[in-house]
Amino acid sequence: MHVPVGAVALRDLSADGVVGEGSFGMRERVGHARCAQRTRYRTLRGVTCNAHVPGRWLDRHTPIETEARSLLHSAASALELSARSYHRVLKVARTIADLGGEDRIAARHVAEALRYRPSVRT
Repeated sequence: MHVPVGAVALRDLSADGVVGEGSFGMRERVGHARCAQRTRYRTLRGVTCNAHVPGRWLDRHTPIETEARSLLHSAASALELSARSYHRVLKVARTIADLGGEDRIAARHVAEALRYRPSVRT
């Protein structure tokens, strides 16, 4: 996963009224997501999180909206994704949905997961 982060202006680091989710809120969401993943994979030996689930299993057993599946297939074709890359995007989209407390993967989750792919430089 690749997340480009720009520099933060010094004045913004100490500014009052900084908008965004705090560490406590994020920790709570991650905890709930991890619990959902442990429950989801309880029957799979050695799998407790999205990162460790076999891609084919996830592809067959994950509720994904039609629009999200279409976006994933279009992106896989346009970006010439390998099977490993395709499944990695699906796993990241599943994690994004989990962090939002959602059971189904929506197109917005796939789109966000695709944005985390490293840019190719030639």
